[in-house]
Amino acid sequence: MRIRNLCHSCYQHQYRIVWGTKCRRKYLKEYVKIELIKNLKETIKKYPTLEIIEINTNEDHLHLQIEIPPDLSVAAVVRILKSKSSLALKKKFKFIREIYLDSSIWSVGYFSSTIGLNEKQIRKYIKWQGKEDLPKQLEL
Repeated sequence: MRIRNLCHSCYQHQYRIVWGTKCRRKYLKEYVKIELIKNLKETIKKYPTLEIIEINTNEDHLHLQIEIPPDLSVAAVVRILKSKSSLALKKKFKFIREIYLDSSIWSVGYFSSTIGLNEKQIRKYIKWQGKEDLPKQLEL
């Protein structure tokens, strides 16, 4: 992790954030995931003090490792990312628009934890999300 500077402060704040689809519907397929990641990165470009370190999804939830400065709350950043991505995915995919007519595509809550000395382990965990453990065949 790196130390970042603002005008009058230095910080090193990384968070692991997880949020799910509303009703845990499994629509985050590979082609939706590509658009979601593209939209999250475009949204982050508008906020130069934010940085996404790692993103991955399962079919019904998203894992995000992100650096957030102390002048922004985690809740505000999650609200921005969820609302912008919800609008973009509903605009791009008709089937998502039909599932969620007038509401957000994301569940109301989210999970957040800080990342300390175990950054590499958490980054590895996020990268491996969505990959099933393959059954191992025993050799006799």
